[in-house]
Amino acid sequence: MCGRYYVDDETAREIERVIRQMEERRRQESMMAVRRIRAKDVCPTEAALVLAGEGNAIACQWQRWGFPGFQDKRVIFNARCESVREKALFCDSIRHNRIVIPAAWFYEWNKRKEKNRFYQKGSSVLFMAGCCRQYEDGVHFVILTTRANASMKPVHDRMPLILEESEITSWIFHEKRAEEMLHKIPRLLERRSDYEQLSLF
Repeated sequence: MCGRYYVDDETAREIERVIRQMEERRRQESMMAVRRIRAKDVCPTEAALVLAGEGNAIACQWQRWGFPGFQDKRVIFNARCESVREKALFCDSIRHNRIVIPAAWFYEWNKRKEKNRFYQKGSSVLFMAGCCRQYEDGVHFVILTTRANASMKPVHDRMPLILEESEITSWIFHEKRAEEMLHKIPRLLERRSDYEQLSLF
């Protein structure tokens, strides 16, 4: 489950570092997109910066988080790695429109409704796997989730599919390699809670 994440100036600087190797025109366009980032929590239905394929190169784009739902206008903002290739809503997107969502960290709440922040030690950005599709009002994306690893299990049984920086290009452009990544166990993350509730025994 991933229902909120955070971006800030450090996230923007790390994205700029990633895109410096682009050819000049795409680099300038992507830098302009990155400069729109403001430090904030990103929630479903909001526009956010993603890394996507344009031709044979990676570029920064602004897309809206969440596919329009079928009932009561609810938004579908996550897709399960285990079933994403079989679900009609996602199958075309996961084959042809894979993206990467950069974030400083993401949030998850435990059963006591305590908010926990998960981040990557030694790095100011983590990369979440996603896919997107075109709607009348623009391009929308979802974040892929997988079974929780050991660092996540105390809080929740699901977590975003976290990619290494070295996997970004393969995830976006190579379907076979991306299919293999759907089964990977993400690296362990650090956790910080704003409030640790005391339990009485």
